[in-house]
Amino acid sequence: MKRLMLAATAMLAAATPAAAQDTILVGNLIADAREGGTGPATITVNQGRIVAVEPGHQRPPSGEVVDLSDKTVMPGLIDLHTHLSGDPSGDYWRAATTPVEWNTVLAVKNARKTLEAGFTTVRNPGSDQHSAHMLRRATEQWVVPGPRIWSAGPALAIIGGHGDTNGFRPEINELLDSGYNCTGPTECAAKVRLASQNGADFIKITATGGVLSQQGRGLEAHFTDAEMKSIVDTAATLGIHVAAHAHGARGIEAASNAGVRTIEHGTYLDREAARAMKANGTVLVPTLMAFKGIEEGLAKNMYTPVVVPKVRATVALTGEQVRMALAEGVTVAFGTDSGVFEHGRNGEEFQMLVDAGMNPTQALVSATITAAEVLDMGNEIGRIAPGMSADLIAFDGDPYQDVTVLEEVDWVMVRGRTLE
Repeated sequence: MKRLMLAATAMLAAATPAAAQDTILVGNLIADAREGGTGPATITVNQGRIVAVEPGHQRPPSGEVVDLSDKTVMPGLIDLHTHLSGDPSGDYWRAATTPVEWNTVLAVKNARKTLEAGFTTVRNPGSDQHSAHMLRRATEQWVVPGPRIWSAGPALAIIGGHGDTNGFRPEINELLDSGYNCTGPTECAAKVRLASQNGADFIKITATGGVLSQQGRGLEAHFTDAEMKSIVDTAATLGIHVAAHAHGARGIEAASNAGVRTIEHGTYLDREAARAMKANGTVLVPTLMAFKGIEEGLAKNMYTPVVVPKVRATVALTGEQVRMALAEGVTVAFGTDSGVFEHGRNGEEFQMLVDAGMNPTQALVSATITAAEVLDMGNEIGRIAPGMSADLIAFDGDPYQDVTVLEEVDWVMVRGRTLE
């Protein structure tokens, strides 16, 4: 306990509270990722908000000045798919040996690493009941440094499917059950209400089988159409959206027709499923880094014999879903599935998106304006303008020429607070 307290004290000492007013001198400003860099600028921040953005360098007669005149500055990045309370592992059995409190300790560590990587807002689709919700509160109050967090809590799953507990004896499966499995529209609606009652910002469902779960019955649809429609409609009455883990094409199509906001992964996206996404305004969050992560795990012999064939089948298709989405006019938003790979590497997703057919502008927009719109926060984050939250990052280089410069971020501000 004493060591944990010392570690927490060190973290707090390395973070500064929101200043009354900062003047930030910028070398090259990217205020809106759609428009590119506009050259030197001065940003004024007061009580966590951007109050002015002016061309050139305007040094105030007094007050704090942050000199980033040799850096590129852009809005803080947004990752729509993180798992802050977990680290990469094929040891599924640890769920039966490790108390859930450990997840909170990992989440504190990973929140800081994510913020240091330049991601000032994340969506966390799937965790135990409380770790991500409590981390959301801790980062909002700056008890620990970290990004703004949208937390789903446990995913809704079918019994025995991806997201449910698999791989143990029946009595252990039952003991580790999250309480969010459901069968039939009525029970699924009740689980959505339960998630909302317990603090969920949005709902995560496992609409198809998954790669890393300990069951090998394929990657196609799990929930029935009626169950998914009930989940989406109930969430809508509560003012929250639904994100659907989905690999198989028919599961993607069914989830889109049910009205989910985002498809996570989308591995086997085909033309029919893409057209359903387009027709329903469903956004693809491709999480290409997840495929890189499981490929790295395969090379380390990390996975069980049940998982290995699924890994091999899916990594061969990395990027194809992005190409299909672009061809059919489906909106693509940025998300990585960090936790499947080491936290802090989120920025590597940019080059993978470019390799899959996006140009740098599209990739940058996906992690700022588009991601903010998915969260209904387009007037709060994703751009640098008066009235917006002071979420800013600084780095060397021009991301429109080389997106890999975003893999090394030098300075981060979130809600007007900076890391030292």
